[in-house]
Amino acid sequence: MPLHVGDRAPRIRSRNQHGEEIELDFVQPTVLYFYPEGGTPGCTTEACQFETERETYRRSGVAIYGVSMDDVDAHADFAAQYDLGFDLLADPDAEVADAFDVDTSNGRATRTTFVLADREVKAVYKNVNPEGHARALGLDLHDMGLIEL
Repeated sequence: MPLHVGDRAPRIRSRNQHGEEIELDFVQPTVLYFYPEGGTPGCTTEACQFETERETYRRSGVAIYGVSMDDVDAHADFAAQYDLGFDLLADPDAEVADAFDVDTSNGRATRTTFVLADREVKAVYKNVNPEGHARALGLDLHDMGLIEL
């Protein structure tokens, strides 16, 4: 069943690009964005723009996590190549994607972003255009009272 605004956020566990196990319960305001594959043009644009906006999000206590079906090593290479300072979560078996009902039928996660806080889904963005998404999302977070610009 698809997740909607107001639904309880699932708890997840995954490894980041450093191989560290990360467990999230989404009490803290969080942007969780799913992307198809690191290193591809759209995914690189999206990740680099989230990196550009990261300090603004961090100052307001909003965490950013990228999720794809890439493995830990692929995430490590992608994060190092583009100097990404936020966690990329490896989801090779689509367990995280399944928990959020993100389509992986073509072997990759469909580009989808969730805003989560207080263990609840606050917003869902489907079929995201990576160009400008991080900045536009920041404006939406501001409107939701989750971020200071």
